[in-house]
Amino acid sequence: MNGAHDMGGMQGFGPVNPETDEPVFHAEWERRAFAITLAAGSLGKWNIDQSRYAREKQPPAEYLATSYYEHWLYGLERLLVERGLLTAEELKSGKAAGPAPVAAVGVERMGEIIRKGGAHRIASDQPAQFKPGQKVRVRNHHPIGHTRAPRYVRGREGVIDRDHGVFVFADTSGSDKGPKPQHCYVVRFGAQDLWGPEANPRDVLLIDLWDDHLDAV
Repeated sequence: MNGAHDMGGMQGFGPVNPETDEPVFHAEWERRAFAITLAAGSLGKWNIDQSRYAREKQPPAEYLATSYYEHWLYGLERLLVERGLLTAEELKSGKAAGPAPVAAVGVERMGEIIRKGGAHRIASDQPAQFKPGQKVRVRNHHPIGHTRAPRYVRGREGVIDRDHGVFVFADTSGSDKGPKPQHCYVVRFGAQDLWGPEANPRDVLLIDLWDDHLDAV
């Protein structure tokens, strides 16, 4: 999906100003938003790709005017309503209309859940379509739905740097179309191939892309 979230390579949004000694959270509500999102996700009603896609659905003007964890809250609220865990009325009032449809995850389990992560690697002997050193071109697709292929690499040529193995395909997983397991690769692009001759010729970009994102050159 082409949206306001896909800002790589875009100009006109002002400089990126790194914050010296930036804290993990700038406010207590950000810490709580992070914890609530992880706790709700551990209920198994959606996966991490669907969580990303929910944030991407935020209206563009609202997305650009809000902060990182406000994006998280938007996506979480959307998923809670879509999956029937809360109603829009309950969110608006801040009060539950009845008993919770599922049991909450206790604090004592959150450390275990964070350490374990999600099971996205697939044990499979599925053959790879590409091999390290092979030249590839990213397909110039503009899908309706979640995609992990950003606009600034679509149609561009790169080289397979390494093969991660077989993983859940984020694009179909995030759009409720199933896991569609396939190989995920690190693809290397020269900065000038992406940004033009003004880019530093020594700079490269490494990005994870799946079989279905790529064609051989």
